[in-house]
Amino acid sequence: MITDLIQIRRLGEKNRDENSRFRAYIKSHNFVERQFRHAAQDIHDQIDCRECAECCRVGEVELSDRDIEKLAHFMSLSIKDFKAQYVMEGEDGDRILRRTEAGCVFLQGNECLVYEARPANCERFPHVLRGAGSLQSRMWEMVDRATYCPIVYNWMEAVKGLTKFKR
Repeated sequence: MITDLIQIRRLGEKNRDENSRFRAYIKSHNFVERQFRHAAQDIHDQIDCRECAECCRVGEVELSDRDIEKLAHFMSLSIKDFKAQYVMEGEDGDRILRRTEAGCVFLQGNECLVYEARPANCERFPHVLRGAGSLQSRMWEMVDRATYCPIVYNWMEAVKGLTKFKR
């Protein structure tokens, strides 16, 4: 199990082409996702995301109306004031949480200041256990995430071993 973020970045980048081929392999074959979820759960159980928080430094968090309402209520702000202070437009035009040079505006050290009311995308991250659609449909995200998320990196390596993927 690799958890060192520098090593994850180095190995994730080194394996980027292989991981892209693996993504295509997963999408072109039929697998019982249960074995992949078991591997994900095992890795999730060994890694505490709140010790890492790299996703909060690297990723953008797309916001739904429900996320905005929940966060505004949690912070005792009107929706209008919450949007003005904490929502920005992402590169693709989606509403995302405002970012600073250090990452998410709510990240302090490795702690999320709104953890109890965090957006659904944060709650489900890294989307190997839970997410919209099938695991195969979410694989496009995993190649990049394997360069910064210890759970995704270790999960991809474990799932490669569960399939007949040739490296």
